[in-house]
Amino acid sequence: MVDKTTTMYLSLLDHIAKFVKLDHDETNTLLTYLDHHVVKKKGHLLVEGQICNAQYFIVKGVFRQYIINEKGNEQTIQFGIENWWMTDFLSFQSHAPSNFYIQAVENAEVIIIEKDALERRARSHPETRALF
Repeated sequence: MVDKTTTMYLSLLDHIAKFVKLDHDETNTLLTYLDHHVVKKKGHLLVEGQICNAQYFIVKGVFRQYIINEKGNEQTIQFGIENWWMTDFLSFQSHAPSNFYIQAVENAEVIIIEKDALERRARSHPETRALF
């Protein structure tokens, strides 16, 4: 198991601290809901047709969200950079298949919070609901 006190979670904790103060116990509880993943260049977090069940906090690297248009060409919709969140919010909220791809532009790292973990977290700590 990854030691969740390592620096890989510090950027997210710093981000959260801008909006809400968490004590030591709340921070430790939050960390139990998170996963850290390394994504290689051109690796995908999401592909069209999948249901987006997570939100991604970009620790390192750049991601792009894109579609494949009717001509078969990739069309970038947005980029996500370090210390930003990226997800398909429509798919995440509606539990519908995504129309998007989310791909690493370079070797990258993300912190992932799954929807079910997020919902558990929001019930136990409603003050953090707006953060994710």
